Amino acid sequence: MLKRKFLALGAALGLVGLLGAGSTAMAAEVRLLNVSYDPTRELYTQYNELFSKTWKAKTGDTVKIEQSHGGSGKQARSVIDGLNADVVTLALGWDITAIERAGLINPGWEKKLPNNASPYTSTIAFLVRKGNPKGIKDWKDLWKPGVQVITANPKTSGGARWVYLALWGALANARTHDFSTAQGQAEATAAGAAAKDFPVYQNAEVQALIADLFNNHVPVLDAGARGSTVSFAQKQLGDVLLNWENELWLARDEFGPEKFDIVYPSTSILTEPPVAVVDKVVDRDGARAVAEAYLQGLYTPEAQDLAGQLHYRPRNLDALKKYSADLPNIPFFTIDETFGGWVKAQTTFFADGGAFDQIYHPSK
Repeated sequence: MLKRKFLALGAALGLVGLLGAGSTAMAAEVRLLNVSYDPTRELYTQYNELFSKTWKAKTGDTVKIEQSHGGSGKQARSVIDGLNADVVTLALGWDITAIERAGLINPGWEKKLPNNASPYTSTIAFLVRKGNPKGIKDWKDLWKPGVQVITANPKTSGGARWVYLALWGALANARTHDFSTAQGQAEATAAGAAAKDFPVYQNAEVQALIADLFNNHVPVLDAGARGSTVSFAQKQLGDVLLNWENELWLARDEFGPEKFDIVYPSTSILTEPPVAVVDKVVDRDGARAVAEAYLQGLYTPEAQDLAGQLHYRPRNLDALKKYSADLPNIPFFTIDETFGGWVKAQTTFFADGGAFDQIYHPSK
């Protein structure tokens, strides 16, 4: 298991203004379960400590937050099947939509918090062996003879679904935007809302390339993003790891810069992991106030700074600029403008019998 040295937490009381529940006459203990995706263990371990301190200061109550981590698709299925999550912090919008469709989350969850309920963003990049011996600099280098690519299974891993779409969009030359400015973000949002046609789905050349990659260059598909990091960094499998940006930094920080290099391709997808309260659970258990405050707190300056420390891309532009040396600004395309959103992408590529099932033929 990868371990991470915890960074110092500061300015905890900055969250107090956002915590909506009033003090009670008698202190109580409140428990929350946060069901999250694979790579967020370190982020939520530290955020939970920050939030617990501020909730205690505001209400006098003790809040104990339990974490559950795994491939995002599997986590969503566990919640649907009865895992009593108070909040879900998953890798992509479709997984929360699936929980909504099961009747556990009220419609409109993505509008209850800023930025479509995504408190930070990330992207997909490459981790290579030190010195980049295979010369992997951009997406098309993944098809060089003999190159082995490590990624997770898009049927179970949210990160792997983002990898798949990053590959597809980059090869199809999707339109990109500058997300380091408010204007660039606004332009991308407007372009996504105006998009009507998605010819990217009809690109037979891209489909053939991706089929070749998964069948001939990917030796193993782990269930989740963290598993693929372990396969590459600890088990020494493959020549390049395709994964969340923060996972690449985690491996580099853990094993040392003398082991690995991070390579940013010429363009990639803007990944937007969303969060939501599980309405049916919190209303049954009387935990709505603390659950809502927990997610609102992710947007505070202190939490945004923590996200930047751990190599996620803060929504707060000042925090993003602070960590820009490690989070370089490259051109990004979006799932809404390029693919028509997660419902369409999930149905087309990752549903049972969809494009991935049609192109991937694992050896017997």
